[in-house]
Amino acid sequence: MSFVLYNSLSRQKEVFKPLNPQKVGLYVCGPTVYDRAHLGNARPVIVFDVLYRLLKHLYPCVIYVRNITDVDDKINAASQERGMSIHDLTLETTKAYHADMAALGSLPPDHEPRATAHIPHMVSMITSLIEQGYAYAAEGHVLFQVNTYTKYGQLSGRAQEDLLAGARVEIAPYKQNPGDFVLWKPSTPDQPGWDSPWGRGRPGWHIECSAMSAHYLGTTFDIHGGGIDLIFPHHENEIAQSCCAYGVEKMASYWLHNGHLTVSGDKMSKSLGNFFTVQDLLEKYEGETIRLALLMTHYRQPLDWREESLVQAKHTLDRWYKVLSEFSLSTSTDLSLDLPIFASLKDDLNTPQAIASLHQLVNQFHKTPEGESRLELAKKLKDSASLLGLLQNDPQTWLQSAKTLVLDVEEIELLIAQRHQARQERDFDKADSLRQSLLDKGIQLEDKDGHTIWRRS
Repeated sequence: MSFVLYNSLSRQKEVFKPLNPQKVGLYVCGPTVYDRAHLGNARPVIVFDVLYRLLKHLYPCVIYVRNITDVDDKINAASQERGMSIHDLTLETTKAYHADMAALGSLPPDHEPRATAHIPHMVSMITSLIEQGYAYAAEGHVLFQVNTYTKYGQLSGRAQEDLLAGARVEIAPYKQNPGDFVLWKPSTPDQPGWDSPWGRGRPGWHIECSAMSAHYLGTTFDIHGGGIDLIFPHHENEIAQSCCAYGVEKMASYWLHNGHLTVSGDKMSKSLGNFFTVQDLLEKYEGETIRLALLMTHYRQPLDWREESLVQAKHTLDRWYKVLSEFSLSTSTDLSLDLPIFASLKDDLNTPQAIASLHQLVNQFHKTPEGESRLELAKKLKDSASLLGLLQNDPQTWLQSAKTLVLDVEEIELLIAQRHQARQERDFDKADSLRQSLLDKGIQLEDKDGHTIWRRS
């Protein structure tokens, strides 16, 4: 089966054909590190982590780049508000971001460049745009002249005039046209700044990703990803400045965008009281539960986040882990491409269909008599789930997780010890009573080889 992806640029599914099958390049817009990551920030990380895992099984070499934006006006404002230096703020926020994404089971990218480490590349790129007549300097600013790029608007699919009218762009006296966007802007003494031919200043947001992606992946690469909210102006502007600076027809062959995230039908907002950071959710749920809940909706579709999704995801994972708990398994390093999950994921990352294939494996497992066949099905379940970044925990540890237990682990172990003592004393009524008490609280016991194993029922 062919590997197809929905290309936002052509607005249709296309067979994926890498520029170089021996080395696939993937760039995803990363966080602006001024605050803890929220649920909306987590969705693209999970989506493109699945894509990264899939590509690594299909091609011999994949280079995944996800940037860190550590120079931005939001960072400046947060630094002042919290009374922290910009360095300390961005360092603290980056560490928290890494911890949150790791808790969600995401692999680190191959490269994670910080914008501040690539200022010379940005200055060089801006200089080239000026020399070629695509940009101009004015009052310490450098701006890209939008009307010099005739294909502007190709990604968003709207006429240039319509884009400019709805862009909410700053109408500044130094702009030749209202839609011209900033490549470089001056810095005041209290703002981060670097020396440049146009004076001390800092880069605009859009130029950062263009310069960093070109540095790590080349001037044209395979896949550029991000949230749907980045199509305009960020990705539209990236295309314009990259194609003009480097004289290429396209910046990336395929543009992938995940859908919006809402909470119970409303846009996530602190004022509505429905704003969740990843940290908030991790206090109540395992990272893997959150991950599965995010994957139950196709990445291109809007995702309406509800508490019920987490409950469903938790129940599903418990059921899957119970299958794995019967065996001692490790994930295969070389997965068979015949696994049904590959067909689902190769169809534009169809994760709901992929999850359905895991349910089918579990159902088949329960219908199969004990023996080698059940072991093979359990192996297929674990291997298949690894493509989604799921079932990565020890089954017994998972099934004994205390996050949703009425009793804590020490209380459970004490009652199990009391039951064991009662059985030794042949007080079977007491032993049965303790077993029932645990069952009433959602704890199921299994006596095996002289030991008692417990899990949530």
